[in-house]
Amino acid sequence: MKKLLLVCGGILLMSGTLLAQKANKSGWQDLFNGKDLKGWKQLGGTAIYSAKDGEIVGTTVMNTPNSFLCTDKDYGDFILELEFKLDKEFNSGIQFRSQSRADYQNGRVFGYQMEIDPSDRKWSGGIYEEGRRGWQYPMEYNPAGQNAFKKDGWNKYRIECRGNEMRTWVNGVPTAHLVDTALPKGFIALQVHSIGKTEADNGKSIHWRNLRIIENPAASQYSPYDNIYVVNNVDNTISAQEKKNGFQLLWDGKTSKGWRGYNQKGFPDKGWTINDGTITIHASDGNEEGSGGDIVTDKEYGAFEMDFEFKLTRGANSGVKYFVKESYDTKGKSAIGLEYQVLDDEVHPDAKLGRDGDRTLASLYDLIARKQEKRAILPIGEWNKGRIIVYPNNHVEHWLNGFKVLEYERGSQNFKDLVAISKYKNWNNFGLWPEGHILLQDHGNEVSFKSLRIKVLK
Repeated sequence: MKKLLLVCGGILLMSGTLLAQKANKSGWQDLFNGKDLKGWKQLGGTAIYSAKDGEIVGTTVMNTPNSFLCTDKDYGDFILELEFKLDKEFNSGIQFRSQSRADYQNGRVFGYQMEIDPSDRKWSGGIYEEGRRGWQYPMEYNPAGQNAFKKDGWNKYRIECRGNEMRTWVNGVPTAHLVDTALPKGFIALQVHSIGKTEADNGKSIHWRNLRIIENPAASQYSPYDNIYVVNNVDNTISAQEKKNGFQLLWDGKTSKGWRGYNQKGFPDKGWTINDGTITIHASDGNEEGSGGDIVTDKEYGAFEMDFEFKLTRGANSGVKYFVKESYDTKGKSAIGLEYQVLDDEVHPDAKLGRDGDRTLASLYDLIARKQEKRAILPIGEWNKGRIIVYPNNHVEHWLNGFKVLEYERGSQNFKDLVAISKYKNWNNFGLWPEGHILLQDHGNEVSFKSLRIKVLK
């Protein structure tokens, strides 16, 4: 076949050259030259990396920490695409905006990682922060994206970073969306995970090819927003995709607007403080309605999705209640409603009361215990992510730090049977209102809240 010749601006060009020029104009650059590992350096463990047949090959080695083949250059805003395949199943990942510093754990690699997870857990495409905070976007948040990964053959990954937004795709399917400001730039790295001491794990390989990147893309080059769930770590803000998805702030992070005391016209003048983007109930005597009393939303909500963050002090007790009605006469005690328990399980005695752990953290208080998911529990003094979803069909879910820890059907016979043997048995129509207030509880202990967001479901 004859090669096509074109005249462009008085210069004779072959068609292949013209195509290359168009590719360059689009901004894509190769990260791997197809021949050797020039432009890359290895950090961490001693897994074996090599360049072969236009691919980078990473091979596991026993008794060595996680290994990383890192770009010499740092990247901030970019679009990255690459393909990979596993010869045999083992965990791996793609680091981005990652760093290694002498002043942090003797140079340990840390930063965001797009997970490669061939296990039955199916968390490929999720975002993990290697070496520091752990899971930022576990794939339980996006069940539809969990089936995009293929155990056999090549998979295509795409990562888009723009400002504080990080988004991932597996084989064209959106998998994660994280908003976070911790690491605005850093290197890209190919991980070979550490393995055990069994010979069967030794010598497993992962192959990467077609690694290319656009630095500082134009706005038009980023993918349009979709509708997957967003994890937003920027306090008291709504990101562009969250807004598109229907979320709004339930608390503005600055004032008491939208909130008031339970059965009160205004916000409590003591007990509660608003400072530096947090709302805090301060310690008093450890009893219900300790100093400031419960606070509730002005509005009532039926079907909704609510995100919130909370921080416990040692031994503290509080709760986030929903479907709260002020018509109940509680005789000076805390308001009545369905309760997402907020508790220091290790110290507070309430964790040992009730039935089968149904008064522990994130449980439906006195009704249903949460699943015992150890990875969901963070140390006292750290911020936890809570999530409550009430679907229009009355299916309800409680989440804790990215893990769904319980679910139930509001109004079902099983629900009514549980109420009948609980402390709520004498409250008429308990938990069955079509709408109710959302409440933050004063139980006499210091607990802080922030980043309260809500989406009304229809």
